[in-house]
Amino acid sequence: MKNLVFAVMIVCSPALAGYAADAKTTWTDKCAKCHGAEGKGDTKMGKKLGIKDYTDASMQAGFTDEQAFKALKEGIKDKAGSTRMKAVEDMSDSEINDLVVYVRSLKK
Repeated sequence: MKNLVFAVMIVCSPALAGYAADAKTTWTDKCAKCHGAEGKGDTKMGKKLGIKDYTDASMQAGFTDEQAFKALKEGIKDKAGSTRMKAVEDMSDSEINDLVVYVRSLKK
């Protein structure tokens, strides 16, 4: 049984590593400009928009994965209807889910 678990870990680890790299690349390409490389929201644009610190566990506890998915898929508007965050483009639902998992990994 231990050998089976070990074999599954060896087979799956390259796939998981690829997933993590893809989500991190997406974060770097599409999100870091505002949210920062580490997710702290400490960029010039992040400070201007009042972006929250995704490394803060209590802040992350304030939203569900479904809410994060919806925000990425549909974007975020303020109460006046102005766009605060554009919806992600050219991403499948699977890739958006991967990005949500990546955001969760930023929590310290």
